[in-house]
Amino acid sequence: MGEAKRRQQEGGPAPRKRSSKPVIFAGLVIVAAAVVGALYYLTLPPTPDSDSLPEVSEDTPAFPAQLDRYGISVGPENAEVVVREFADYQCPACASFAEASQKLKSQYVEPGKVRFVFFDLPLRQHTHAVPAAMAARCAGDQDQYWAMHDRLFAEQTRWGGSDNPGEHFSGYADELGLDTRRFDRCMASELHLEAIEDSRQVAIQLKIASTPTVLVNNIPLNSPHWGQLSAVVERELKEEP
Repeated sequence: MGEAKRRQQEGGPAPRKRSSKPVIFAGLVIVAAAVVGALYYLTLPPTPDSDSLPEVSEDTPAFPAQLDRYGISVGPENAEVVVREFADYQCPACASFAEASQKLKSQYVEPGKVRFVFFDLPLRQHTHAVPAAMAARCAGDQDQYWAMHDRLFAEQTRWGGSDNPGEHFSGYADELGLDTRRFDRCMASELHLEAIEDSRQVAIQLKIASTPTVLVNNIPLNSPHWGQLSAVVERELKEEP
């Protein structure tokens, strides 16, 4: 019997069931797209006019600018917007914020729009924080403060867990082209220890105890990261005459 006749007599092959896999896959794609879209909008940086940005009341006193001499400053002295950071070189959250401070310097400080002041606030539980602050200031004696500042945060996990962080600091000084003998003498003599303690006392006076604490003029950021920092800076720049 031919194949065609047999199919007619037997009713032909049973119809194939339609697979539900394409439908399930399409549904998963739609859900994934919705999740990605939601995350995108949730993680968009705030705009300068966003209601979510931190504010202070009009009668909040200005930051006592005379205290800036205890920090390390970069940018124009007469800048209308000043960003101040109180930080500990061994603090992981401070290392995370370091990228934002670098962007601040390149996008706002270098063009002359903003001044940035960094205050040392070494926490008692971080045994290498004071030597690290000393390394930055000793590098500053050779005009490489910010280069050492950035390097210390970038390499925090290396020297932070070392039994001899000084070896790392001396190595960074050499890589930055510093006079390492002068740098090592500065470190050994603890030349800048008093200045670091003076900076820490500023934080105590202002009742600042956590790091990083970041203020734009007199406005403390409640979530120190680039999105909030840049938005508040932009808002303050627009409000200045």
